[in-house]
Amino acid sequence: MSKLNVNGREHTVDTDPGTPILWALRDTLGMTGTKFGCGAALCGACTVHLDGQAIRSCVTPIAAAEGKKITTIEAVTDGHDRVGAAVHAAWVKHDVAQCGYCQSGQIMSATAFLKSLPRGKQPSAAEIDSAMAGNICRCGTYARIRAAVADAARALA
Repeated sequence: MSKLNVNGREHTVDTDPGTPILWALRDTLGMTGTKFGCGAALCGACTVHLDGQAIRSCVTPIAAAEGKKITTIEAVTDGHDRVGAAVHAAWVKHDVAQCGYCQSGQIMSATAFLKSLPRGKQPSAAEIDSAMAGNICRCGTYARIRAAVADAARALA
């Protein structure tokens, strides 16, 4: 049995502590917003926050999350997270999603990045590209992603 704090709620999961967080979220807790992509931490589709840091949940074991806070796409886009709301609004404004599969991971990485910036700092295109580098978009909407992250940063200033 492992205890996980997911989106501010405590959960007990009867799963091997070596099980990746992704499978505890999807299969045990029924939270399917976090996607399985590659299973090797290469694509970013499974990105969640662990104590505010973007991590790849497909390779991070449950044991690494005990006593920490996991935040998923469900909490970031529910309207209660100021930065998540700005990112979500910018995603819609810039029509970022095409197939949509990578979007939860993209939004989670963008949100963690913007939260890490000093308040009011406007990131450069290079900083945005660097922060988003671990997230693959098979549809190639990188220019829209960059524009949306920049727009969200301006909205938060």
